[in-house]
Parts: sequence; structure tokens; C-alpha cells
Amino acid sequence: MLRIHFTGEDLARMRIAPGPDPMWEMLLSLHRLQKRDAGVVLGPWLRESLPRVPPATRLLTALVPPAGLAPDFLTPAVGGGLAAQLEALRSTPRHQLSQDLREFTRQNLSRRLPTWVRELAEGESEGIGRVADAAQAYVDAVIGPFWERIRAQVSRDRVRRSAVLAEGGWDAVLGTLHPSVHWEYPVLRVEGLRDGDLHLGGRGLRLQPAFFRRCGPTALCDPTLSPVLVHPIEHDVRWATPDAGPADGRALAHLLGPTRATLLSALADGVANTGELARLAGTTAPNASRHITALREAALVSSQRHRNATLHSVTDLGLALLEGGRNSDARSEPPG
Repeated sequence: MLRIHFTGEDLARMRIAPGPDPMWEMLLSLHRLQKRDAGVVLGPWLRESLPRVPPATRLLTALVPPAGLAPDFLTPAVGGGLAAQLEALRSTPRHQLSQDLREFTRQNLSRRLPTWVRELAEGESEGIGRVADAAQAYVDAVIGPFWERIRAQVSRDRVRRSAVLAEGGWDAVLGTLHPSVHWEYPVLRVEGLRDGDLHLGGRGLRLQPAFFRRCGPTALCDPTLSPVLVHPIEHDVRWATPDAGPADGRALAHLLGPTRATLLSALADGVANTGELARLAGTTAPNASRHITALREAALVSSQRHRNATLHSVTDLGLALLEGGRNSDARSEPPG
């Protein structure tokens, strides 16, 4: 279990990443690709991507095992998108390459590493350029075609957590991050990670929502690097359909009424704040709460109380109803 130690200054410097991180998504998708365990939600991505995987990906899989940690230098903490991250990767100092690869080798003793990886660990830095080229080719072929949908899903998660932050502060965000995460100030305990203590020391912590992360959160190995906790998001089950979205409201409004239909659709989009839900539905917060209660009693919405915040989310039944409403609306249109 990893124990992350906070001070008051660390809480003041907490932040939620503004969008998906290309290199983290590259690394985490390689886990899914190698294990072939994308499941129902990520299955469409895996089926479409397997035929497009470039040959150079073998350079990446040498450094990213199907499970476990990869070298920290693969996920540089720089802004500016993929181009800036790849430039930072190419410019990784030799001492960091050696340090990260020694730790990687220690944690993967049973894994036979190619000669070029051992040479990279010994100070031969030319190989890092080939790794960066492989990362570029992989992202272009395997992640690029899905990027806008990945961005939309991560943004949806960020909106939901930002609403939780507005209502309950960082206590509510950290307390509802994932079932494997346990928060009691000043320590955040993360099950499933290496045993150890990470003292933030006033640096704060960046929460990075990750599309391809399926189990609990993960983090960097080196405690001296900029602290980040990469956590899974809650996917919209319809994410893989480019034009999928909540129903346009006609069939659903006939069934639920316009206010409840609007609230259910907004919840599916990741809006969790009662005040914002009320604004979208054109009603008051108390009235929105009454409608949400009715949706919860119909098993279309679930609510979780955490201190001063109440988090609402759509159940599988609610999602199925939204999808059915969308299909019904589509059938009501005359053929083009």
C-alpha cells in the first residue's frame, strides 16, 4: 500500500489535470493491448486497434510489461501535448535513464530484456530516440483515431469531480476517488501499489484521470518527481459510438416528463452538482432534488453521500433507458 502524506499546503496546491495525458494513455493502453483484457467497455477500441498496431511497438512493450510499473521517463510531466512530451522523452538525461531502468530491471527480474535496453541503462542514449519514434507511431495509429472520444470521456469525469470539489472540497474528491483509495487527513492510502511512503512536502498532487486505466490508481516510482496520481474514470458505455449521446428528449420526456428527462441526460454527461442540474433543467435546486429522488426511487439514479456532498450518477438501467430513448427518437425521423 502506498501512503501519500499531505500538509495543508499540499491541499492548497492540489489540482485536477485539464485533460487526458497522451503518454500516460499510451502506456496504459499497452497494458490492455498485451493482456487482451479490454472488457466490454474498451472492447471496441481493442478490436479496431489490433490490426493497426505498428511493428515498432515492440520497442515500447520491452519497457511496458502487461502488468506492473514502467520506467518513469516514459511519462514526462510537461505541458503542450504529445509533441512536447516526445521532445522531453528524447531529451531525458542519461542519469535518469540509468536510474529508471535499474529500478525497472529490479522489479522485473524474471523478464528478459533486449540488449538495447541494457545498453540504454548503461548510458547509451541513442536508443531513446527510437523509443520516442515508436511512441509517436503507436499513438498516431492506435490512439489518435479515438482521441476526441477519449478527451470527451476524461472531460466528463473531470466535470463530475469538479462539481464534487465545489460542493465538498478536496475531502470529498479524495474520499470518492476509487474504492481502493482511503482518505483520512493527512494520509491518502492507495491499495495495490508498492508499499511505501510519499511525502508531498508542499508540492501538492496532480490528479490525472486516465481513459485506459481499469483498476485502481497508479503513480510514478521516483518520489522526487512531480507527484501525480493516475486514476480510472467512469466510462459512458456508449463512448465508442461517435454520434452516441443522451436522447434528444422527445421520447424520454413523454415517459418521464421534461424536467426528469433533462436531469437524467445531464447526469449521464457527468454533471453531479445539484445547483448546476437545476440550472440546466430550468428549475430550483429543491425541485431538482425532488425529481432526482423520484429517479433514484425508480432505480435510474444512484446517490452517494460523502460528508457535505451528495454525488449522483446514472445507473445501468438509466443508461439503457437513455439509449432506448435515443434509438426511439431516431426511428421517429423519416429516412434520409
